[in-house]
Amino acid sequence: MSEIELTNSARIAQRIAELRSELPQGVRAIAVSKYKPVSAIRAAYAAGVRDIGESRIQEVIEKRQLLADLPDITWHFIGHLQSNKVNAALANVDWIHSVDSLKLAQRIDRAITSDVPSPKLCLQVKFAPDPDKFGWEADELLRDWDDLEALERLDVRGLMTIAPLGLTEGETRALFERAQQFLQGLRVKAKRWALEELSMGMSNDYRLAIAAGTTAIRVGRTIFGER
Repeated sequence: MSEIELTNSARIAQRIAELRSELPQGVRAIAVSKYKPVSAIRAAYAAGVRDIGESRIQEVIEKRQLLADLPDITWHFIGHLQSNKVNAALANVDWIHSVDSLKLAQRIDRAITSDVPSPKLCLQVKFAPDPDKFGWEADELLRDWDDLEALERLDVRGLMTIAPLGLTEGETRALFERAQQFLQGLRVKAKRWALEELSMGMSNDYRLAIAAGTTAIRVGRTIFGER
């Protein structure tokens, strides 16, 4: 390992230690490693990280092959999943945080077999207008709910949301609180799924998400530094 890699590994380990000191019990930190080298993931692994997030399926496949000696990594897909990448996703990731439409959920359900089980899934919901993001609006998800629960192969664990850029701290806090309240109401409605997971909070707002009750934060810069 080069001197530069050693220095970077030490910085990653320090950032992870600082982040862990802020995390309440039960909150998972997913290290978002998109566009980062495998050496950075190895450094995070050495510091105790086991949850790795990626936004491109091809990048997951390539990194999994290079990290085959670390079989206990849990791979989280956090990007927009195209229908033609569903089979590859099911074969390579443990979680999909970005199931963003009934059509995609139906496509995933069709791809699940006895040999290819469902990953753990989060439904992506927008709690504020955001043309740059995919996902249901809250009322749309409620309208689709019965059709979703009819998809018997899916392993839905909860919701995922992203705060739009440009919100004030107060607006972001209110959005995360609304997500938590919506999830609680959805638990009452749900007949098949416990819906225990709430995936929200990134490097710029994870503290607000923790205060609102997130169970998973997705942080890249906080762990790996600037791209």
